[in-house]
Amino acid sequence: MQYQYLSIGVNDNAENIVQQIEKELAQLKEKSIKYSIKEIDFEGTTSVVCNIEEDESVPDNSDKLELLKYHVSNALAEHVIKEYEEKLLIRIINSNYGYFNANEKKDILRISQKNIRNDDNVFFNTLFQIRRRNLIVKKFLEYFESSSSIILDGFINFRLKEYIKELEEIIDDAVDDFLIEREYKEFIRLLKYFVEIQESKFNVVHVIMQQDDQYILLDEKKREITNDCMQDFLYDLPETEINHDDLLVSSLITLAPQNIVIHNWQKFKNQKLLDTIKNIFSGKVVLCNGCDVCEYNVARNRSPLP
Repeated sequence: MQYQYLSIGVNDNAENIVQQIEKELAQLKEKSIKYSIKEIDFEGTTSVVCNIEEDESVPDNSDKLELLKYHVSNALAEHVIKEYEEKLLIRIINSNYGYFNANEKKDILRISQKNIRNDDNVFFNTLFQIRRRNLIVKKFLEYFESSSSIILDGFINFRLKEYIKELEEIIDDAVDDFLIEREYKEFIRLLKYFVEIQESKFNVVHVIMQQDDQYILLDEKKREITNDCMQDFLYDLPETEINHDDLLVSSLITLAPQNIVIHNWQKFKNQKLLDTIKNIFSGKVVLCNGCDVCEYNVARNRSPLP
């Protein structure tokens, strides 16, 4: 019997590579193609060798070899993503953004990994995920066209430059997100300070969201106080420049209530606004899931609720 093979030189995690390749090559069994995977240690180095058995009754076994290259390339791409990606991200962060402290670097890494995993299910991020993986597979396939032996670490450092470039771009975006997030946290900290130094004017303020993205404010006796709260802010402000989100936050900070009950909170189109209110008034915000106040509408009811 004659054999064709691919050899992958590794520094560590040989067992993980074997498992990943075994999982991928299992598809060859369905095609009645025989193969073997072995770990070979020689002079302190480890190689994972994948053999495929040639059929002497078939004049051309090139198709089997191509299948071996394809499946091994897929397995190695998966291994790179699982075992090397985080290390590469850390290396890039330390190299390109060494001026951030350790905790800031951890935050940048966290944001980078979140974007790579596509935790928010962003369509374009899904496409980029597929593209990055296909890029790695393509590079392995190109390499195996001219060589049956590969040193994995060297290949990643010198043959995956396009992939590493994409990781650099992901980190650049993560740094931008981190700076925005840091500014937002500082903004929240400042607003919380303003609330703390304000004298509380109400024990409870009810916020009722309306269909038109506007809101109504009621005091603890369920009397409307919307216009009274807004007059100071609207005095010199043209109608075209009115931002109801900003008005709501400013009004609540000025009132500094002990507790806030938000009705019809599902109508918040700006989820960030709701999160901001909850962050500023930490522990003081209740989201109402339905009551008589939720039905209050300024257009039809100006009197206090019972």
